[in-house]
Amino acid sequence: MPEFDTIRAVRWSDGELHLLDQRRLPQTETWLRLDRCDTVARAITEMVVRGAPAIGVTAAYGAVLAARQRYAGSASGWREGFADDMRMLARARPTAVNLAWAVERMERAAAAVSGDPEPVLLAEAVRIHDEDIAANRAMGALGAACIEPGSGVLTHCNTGSLATGGYGTALGVIRSAWSAGRLSAVYADETRPWLQGARLTAWELVRDAIPVTLLVDGAAAWLMQQGRVQWVIVGSDRIAANGDVANKIGTYAAAVAARHHGVKFMVVAPSSTVDMDTASGADIPIEARAADEVLLAGGQRVAAAGAEAWNPAFDVTPAELVDVIVTERGVVERPDRARMAAMMGG
Repeated sequence: MPEFDTIRAVRWSDGELHLLDQRRLPQTETWLRLDRCDTVARAITEMVVRGAPAIGVTAAYGAVLAARQRYAGSASGWREGFADDMRMLARARPTAVNLAWAVERMERAAAAVSGDPEPVLLAEAVRIHDEDIAANRAMGALGAACIEPGSGVLTHCNTGSLATGGYGTALGVIRSAWSAGRLSAVYADETRPWLQGARLTAWELVRDAIPVTLLVDGAAAWLMQQGRVQWVIVGSDRIAANGDVANKIGTYAAAVAARHHGVKFMVVAPSSTVDMDTASGADIPIEARAADEVLLAGGQRVAAAGAEAWNPAFDVTPAELVDVIVTERGVVERPDRARMAAMMGG
């Protein structure tokens, strides 16, 4: 079967981190070469890279750069500065739990190092990257198996190779399902205000020769009413212990519409996105972004002068609106606290 997998947006090459600048897609494919941890943190904050798994992979490579810089400055006292850098990375974006997970994993690797930390941390970052791609492929197969042949699917935001180490979470399921001949149509919400669906998801699918139809976010409910989709498939930036799901703003609205219209709702994310220390969605911090993202478009003001904007980057979908959560560890149907704990191994 065709792979439908040609894109990698995070690369380590010649001792530097290379990031495909997602702010410039689809018009321009620009690669940034980063060799300092502070520039990696800024790239995460400023949306050069986005998507919870990709943020985690990027942070892991940022830790390698931090260790190199700090060790070169003081071979005997590098750990204190490295700890400061890890705190900076962890603060780059608050909602994506993969960021904190990756930083903590790199800190554990650093704690066991004697001598030059860079080779050990680079090996750990590469493992994180490789594990993410392997997990995505496993999730792709598991999620695709849930989809009846001939189905139409709708996705929101971008959850593909651009949002992960490679292949994708929700878009990985779509890639696998398309490859297996299970899908009749793929629809993508524009995903305002950053238009990740229009700029990124559509770009990925076109690049991989998977036909895609774009729609404005507000058209999703009517699409469901028309019977054109049987599944909504999304990713997640954090999943709480009870199965509540934080994802790109607009996900909750899609879930409510899906339940009303009898459309199934699937969340696809690696187990590193599951935060068993967060009891419910009410405890998930929701990032608020600048009002100008809503008031302006392409640098030009589109809102009436004097208007204000409310711009949460994420919303929380209650577990009772989720039919299936797919991780590389398995499929959880009708998620709740007990089923999530069982999937996570207790």
